[in-house]
Amino acid sequence: MVSIMAHHAGMSLDLERLRWSYEMGGLSEEDLEHDWLAQFEAWLADAVEAGIAEPNAMVLATAQHHGTGETAVPSARTVLLRAVDERGFVFFTNLGSRKGREARENPAASLVFPWIQLQRQVVVVGAVELVGARECDDYWSKRPRGHQIGAMTSPQSQVVASRSELEQRADEIARRYPSGVPLPRPEGWGGLRVVPGSVEFWQGRRNRLHDRLRFRRDPEQGWVVERLAP
Repeated sequence: MVSIMAHHAGMSLDLERLRWSYEMGGLSEEDLEHDWLAQFEAWLADAVEAGIAEPNAMVLATAQHHGTGETAVPSARTVLLRAVDERGFVFFTNLGSRKGREARENPAASLVFPWIQLQRQVVVVGAVELVGARECDDYWSKRPRGHQIGAMTSPQSQVVASRSELEQRADEIARRYPSGVPLPRPEGWGGLRVVPGSVEFWQGRRNRLHDRLRFRRDPEQGWVVERLAP
């Protein structure tokens, strides 16, 4: 069998030899908090305390909406979690972007929090709903001015001629709204909430016999906890 090799700058990496033994701990049913939110908040606090870069970063997967018989093409990208409560996980974006369009046209998504340094990940699957205007306005008002200008500048996911085109547009917006003048939230910028149907907590273990405990919403029983094979 031919080894899978990666070449970079004249060097080669044998990807088959890149292995890490997961031995930092385990996860038992007795370890779990009483609900998925408390468990998630506990693990998020651990990630913050461990100094993980961007501990609220999450991979968001969405898919195009197609008619019957057509393949729904998925897409994924990293976004930042900005709020979480019993209703679900919230992020903000240009709603006209690819993720915004897909999440609204096909309102289902998956999230992954890859806390690799802690040998942990959290996987969420659920429905997507729009966040209310008041909540969006409140978050927008707290964003740094530069981030507001960036959001007003970018026709996210669309083809642009050059970076200079974006920079010129940003300069125009900055002149239109000088320092001290509030920048209005763009009409097409808002929040999306992933309402979980399941939240899986994954803890790496030795010999790839990982612990996977999932909170799953059952129509009759409410939230149930299940252990999944690694």
